[in-house]
Amino acid sequence: MSVTQDSRPLTGKFFALGGGVILSVNDLAIKALSGSYALHQIILIRAFIGIALVLLVIRATRTGFRQLITRRPGAHLIRVSIVMVSNVTYFLGLAAMDIADAVATAFVAPLLVTVMSAVILGEKVGARRWAAVAVGLLGVIVMLRPGAGVIQPAAILVLISAFCYASSHMMTRRMRETESAMTLNFFVQVGFILVSTIMGLWVGDGHLAGSSNPSLAFLFRPWVLPPVADWWAFVATGMMMSQAYRTSEAALVAPFEYIGMPMAIFWGVVVFGTWPDATGWAGIALICGAGLYTLWRETVRKQVQDVAAPSGDL
Repeated sequence: MSVTQDSRPLTGKFFALGGGVILSVNDLAIKALSGSYALHQIILIRAFIGIALVLLVIRATRTGFRQLITRRPGAHLIRVSIVMVSNVTYFLGLAAMDIADAVATAFVAPLLVTVMSAVILGEKVGARRWAAVAVGLLGVIVMLRPGAGVIQPAAILVLISAFCYASSHMMTRRMRETESAMTLNFFVQVGFILVSTIMGLWVGDGHLAGSSNPSLAFLFRPWVLPPVADWWAFVATGMMMSQAYRTSEAALVAPFEYIGMPMAIFWGVVVFGTWPDATGWAGIALICGAGLYTLWRETVRKQVQDVAAPSGDL
């Protein structure tokens, strides 16, 4: 996709917003499937659907399948491994937690992206955006409810996922000069297919099934043939975030992912019959407020840059 320099921030935010919506539907689908299917079966079906879509897009591009030739196989292997760990740990945690709690815990990831964009990529993040990060982290702590029984192994899995998620996007930014978004997605889907196939051959018969733990049950459940009524959930997946982080500064794209929080609340209420309590609403307000403030500060920063040299406290 050809994007001019002036349109890159807007394009990145568009992809991030769209990706946030689609990933929220993906969370809903995974949560809905986690009680009946094995995780590796879901990942395998998703990966086949995903790679088919990627190949169609690649075929339609100017460079075609030539873009799959890479001189960075090692970097792809590391990135695919990180993405795999991020996905697996998040899905296992999601299976054992209310969807709003899981999403709120995972929202440490955009905050880590902002921090890493400054520390690793050298992007400028002013004092006020650092303050917004701190407020957002406080919101995550509130959502975790320390000492109230919410911090559990499943939440630790989601936190691991968040760290890997942020790390994978840092690698995406590092690799963007030589690898297209479709190429990055292609190798991720290939990794998913290989690993989930191996897992299916190993435990797909269900010989390790039977655990009462929702996460372990999700991991070791035997494969079954999905009925037609469940295929919507397998198809519901998103592949837009890599493009978002390639086309704009990571620190500026990250806040758009916060659309996933109100959507998670909506799914919890409508689909799973759960509703955030007063503590949950406080955490959500802090997290979403931090994201919105970051967006507002960026708008102010752009306006200042139009008339004068940028201030160091933006």
